[in-house]
Amino acid sequence: MRRCPARCFEQLGGVTATEQAVGPGDTIAAISTAAGEGAIALIRLSGEDAITVADRVFRGKRKPSGLDSHVQFLGEIVDAERVIDQVMIAVHRMPASYTGEDVVEISCHGGILVSARVLQACLRNGARAARPGEFTERAFVNGKMDLTQAEAVMDLIRARSDLALRSATEQLEGRLGAEINAIREQLTQLLAHVEASIDFPEEGIAPDEGEPLRARMQAVQNRITQLVRTSEHGRILRDGLRIVIYGATNVGKSSLLNRLLGFDRAIVSEIPGTTRDTIEEVISLRGVPVRLLDTAGVRGSEDALEQAGMARTARSLATADLVLHVVDRSLQKPEDFNGIKMELPQILLLNKSDLPEHVDWRGTEALRISCLQNAGLCDLEERIIDTIGQEHFRAENSVAINSRHRDCLRRALEACERAGATMDEGMSAEYMAIDLRAAHRAVTEVVGGENAEEILDSIFSQFCIGK
Repeated sequence: MRRCPARCFEQLGGVTATEQAVGPGDTIAAISTAAGEGAIALIRLSGEDAITVADRVFRGKRKPSGLDSHVQFLGEIVDAERVIDQVMIAVHRMPASYTGEDVVEISCHGGILVSARVLQACLRNGARAARPGEFTERAFVNGKMDLTQAEAVMDLIRARSDLALRSATEQLEGRLGAEINAIREQLTQLLAHVEASIDFPEEGIAPDEGEPLRARMQAVQNRITQLVRTSEHGRILRDGLRIVIYGATNVGKSSLLNRLLGFDRAIVSEIPGTTRDTIEEVISLRGVPVRLLDTAGVRGSEDALEQAGMARTARSLATADLVLHVVDRSLQKPEDFNGIKMELPQILLLNKSDLPEHVDWRGTEALRISCLQNAGLCDLEERIIDTIGQEHFRAENSVAINSRHRDCLRRALEACERAGATMDEGMSAEYMAIDLRAAHRAVTEVVGGENAEEILDSIFSQFCIGK
């Protein structure tokens, strides 16, 4: 059974971050590896007293304060002269560290108890427990990365497909930040020229007029629009494409889920209405993260549980990106089948191609598969990729914005449009400057140049402790 590390050291007499006064200059400590047993556990310290704390708990040939930076050394962690564990320790001196502060990393054996004891020793000797995401937050505050790169750290940890991993890696390397900074520079040049004409009219500085100014404004808007269009791609990379398997009872929906997963996740039975609840699993389909939802079969039923399952089916359809509509091709086409209309993209699957096809289905444009014989599923994968638009998942499109970036850029785009309307109406340059400043602020907010504290708290609270 796994136990939360914070809970472990609480039981051992330690204190959590919420029980201590929190200050920006504190020395923080946390277990940075996942909870549970493992070969190695990593305890990380960061802050101006990180090396001093390490001197108090580490015993070796030399104290950490005398060790070379970025080199590992063997020794022991002691607490009140009692040896806790034999460890490897590495000192990363500022500013050449992850947080930009002095950082000490202690690698001990990966037991739950021993790692909690090492952390407790650090907390007793001057450190405090780190809040979620506090190490990365300090890296941002100390200029080691911009806010898009900080967000990419969590995307990298959560990546479930090659494309999601590539997108997070490129964002962490600063590709999105570089694009945002280029847009900021364009807006800065526009704003500087307009404001100069306002502040120094005697110098004869006049802003571009007519087509030249319109062209410069349009270039900025086009660049922002291109980034906004990647938001849906980003949502799919981070959250997965939601594919709902839909259809009547006993058409093979659960069998299809099991085939796509590669293992038996859902119970398959000839009894109608076996699936009463929605079953969700995540797979990578040709590099695209996919959330598969097997839903309760749709039919007339007086059973309260089955009706509840069908209600969940309806809710799943409301949030789907794609519907796999499964039917049994060996049976007569339902009378109301032609009346089933969905605004969502859908793929019609005629299942049980191992059985003779009923005459009603002849000439029907659909993909014919057999879950029993595993036939046609490769074609199904191709059809899914084609339906969602393969052009959105190419390597050159790997950088994609998240919902926070999208909201900022939409505000910037609206401000640019207002500035353009001001110009078209022949209004004073002061009004155009106001809108250009609003656009600049909104774009700057993406990389964290003008972030309110609550925005930072919201972002970094999603991180795990120790990152």
